[in-house]
Amino acid sequence: MELNKKQIERQDFVDNSIFELLQSVNPTENHFDWDIEMIGNIRDTIQSWIIKKTNCSEQEFYPFTKE
Repeated sequence: MELNKKQIERQDFVDNSIFELLQSVNPTENHFDWDIEMIGNIRDTIQSWIIKKTNCSEQEFYPFTKE
């Protein structure tokens, strides 16, 4: 099963938001390169907190397919 357009847009939104957050809170002149491993680690932490504090499911926060 593949992700639909809305699910892919949600993934892009979450990953891009995290990347933008990293850029905006970085106090140095150095910019982060796109690093999906770093973004994924941060995403996992944010997702965990959101799921604990809200009624949001993993699938709602960051859609995925089951293998």
